Amino acid sequence: MAFENMLIVGCGNMTGAMLEGWLAAGLPRDKFTVVTPSRASVPGDVELLRDVPEGRHFDGVLLGFKPHMLADIAPTLQGVTGEATAVLSVLAGTELASLRRHFPQAEAVVRVMPNLACALGKSPVALAEDGLDDAGREDLFALMRHLGTPEWVAEDRYDLVTALAGSGPAFIYRFIDALGAAAVRLGLPEDQARALAIAMTEGAAALAAGSYHPPGKLADMVASPGGVTRRGLDVLDEEEALTRLVSDTLRAARDRSAEMAREARD
Repeated sequence: MAFENMLIVGCGNMTGAMLEGWLAAGLPRDKFTVVTPSRASVPGDVELLRDVPEGRHFDGVLLGFKPHMLADIAPTLQGVTGEATAVLSVLAGTELASLRRHFPQAEAVVRVMPNLACALGKSPVALAEDGLDDAGREDLFALMRHLGTPEWVAEDRYDLVTALAGSGPAFIYRFIDALGAAAVRLGLPEDQARALAIAMTEGAAALAAGSYHPPGKLADMVASPGGVTRRGLDVLDEEEALTRLVSDTLRAARDRSAEMAREARD
């Protein structure tokens, strides 16, 4: 399954970012067809249709609409989700068993969880599948590598990975915003505080990505004993304040993902 011919059903923020990432990586635009009733255009002047095409074969059908719409839309896709087709889903909380129920004739069903950085080729991409052979898994991995760093994830850990890799950017953006807001509160102009916070975060993330040191070690390397940075880290480290806050954040997001999965089963 070479994923040479892809149908994208719904082109919202996430699947739109995936399409941008694939095109930016050099994949040809005629590899993709988009079906969506709500957009006048899609990235890269890719073929845009209002209805599911009849009589055409697609190696992969990527679902990019709201999870609660699955029961209504799935029947319209039966003609393009038969043998030799994998159904790929970014629908939060929608388990492989549910996908298999809705697409019983598909060769494989796959859960895909990137984040919006896939448009830049810098997203983690969590993958879980049912029905792919070894060659299919390799082909899917190669397709997703254009979007960043794919990882096979056991489905019983998918809710936690969704919270970390899928929702995580929102938490990082909130932290960047908090750094800027705190600097404003302490006396910096707002525009300057925001620019410095974003530039600092970009550099720190790039260094962490390219370093053989773990992030915790990098933090200690910045902080001299008794110095400015160490005094700030003492606040974050006291009684594991930051770790406890982030644990509570991930737990809440993970539990909501699990709740959505339970709702989809009912």
